Amino acid sequence: MNLEELKQEIIDYAAQVGIQKIGFTTADPFLFLKERLLIAEKEGILTGFEHPVIDERVYPDQIFHEPRSIIAIALSYPSKLKEPPVSKRGSRRGVFARASWGTDYHTILREKLVLLEKFITERVPDAKMKSMVDTGELSDVAVAERSGIGARGKNTLLLTEDYGSFVYLGEMITNLAFPPDKPIGDLCGDCNQCVKACPTGSLLGEGKMNPKICLSYLTQTKGFLEEEYREVLHNRLYGCDTCQVVCPYNRGKDFHLHPEMEPDPELVRPELKPLLTISNRDFKEKFGDMAGSWRGKKPIQRNAIIVLARYKDKTAVSLLIDCLTNDPRPVIRGTSAWALAKIGGEAAEQALNEALQTETDLEVLAELDHAKNIIETR
Repeated sequence: MNLEELKQEIIDYAAQVGIQKIGFTTADPFLFLKERLLIAEKEGILTGFEHPVIDERVYPDQIFHEPRSIIAIALSYPSKLKEPPVSKRGSRRGVFARASWGTDYHTILREKLVLLEKFITERVPDAKMKSMVDTGELSDVAVAERSGIGARGKNTLLLTEDYGSFVYLGEMITNLAFPPDKPIGDLCGDCNQCVKACPTGSLLGEGKMNPKICLSYLTQTKGFLEEEYREVLHNRLYGCDTCQVVCPYNRGKDFHLHPEMEPDPELVRPELKPLLTISNRDFKEKFGDMAGSWRGKKPIQRNAIIVLARYKDKTAVSLLIDCLTNDPRPVIRGTSAWALAKIGGEAAEQALNEALQTETDLEVLAELDHAKNIIETR
């Protein structure tokens, strides 16, 4: 079969099944990525969420027999709620980042890639393919950039001229040697808005970052959050969109092209206090289809406690006292101690004093001592 003609057929079919952008590149090694990853490994700033074997991220032939090309796809996702609920006194709300709106994007992209695989197999029965989304070996951004879909921005995300950075990415390795597309080159120029706006300083410029202090990463961790990051968490429960919101390529970009991506406003901007008492079953039933639920409820609850402290929500004191007194998880008890000190009040102070007499976990005791200092220096 003429692979140039098949490529065009795939492009046309991709548009029919709701794929916004598609590009083709070689299966050559991503040598620039290897250098970047080795430096990150040496500096100890890999998060642990990445695929652990660097060579498998760099050399497609390490994970696929005789790869000849890679197909990259991008799907646009919404950036604005049609009817956002209001956070108000007594019923404060937190937010999930846009990449967690609607049905988990891993599921949506895999379904699109399966359709492409079937389409190709019908035309080339002996074609071999391996698809992946986010958690696969390859770097989604690196593949998409080389395939000409967009360019890596200074916020390390893929920027597209049509849809900004509000796109989900996936790719497919194949043994078919499709003609490759050309990269589009730099889109950022002298713009540095995302670097300046990053709440933690994790963006270092030139598309580099320290992911271990990025709020998108920190909101997904399960341990204690360092106080300097609690102070800038604002109302985030999962992820961070600051570097996307300030990006000029995202101005006016809000596409609602996939019904399954449409967010439930009550889930992506949920009330905080109910999150403190939600059961595992209810959490899975309510939030289980969202990408932001993959780490379970513990990080979300910890973050909700921190956000309540930022709001100084006195209506949450009784719930926080219950967390401090009865929750079996040290992180929740300790974070609740800090939050009670931040909110203050007689009931909060009394609960903290009582907890100091009964608590045995060293990390929680450290939080209680710190909470006491917060109150004494107020």
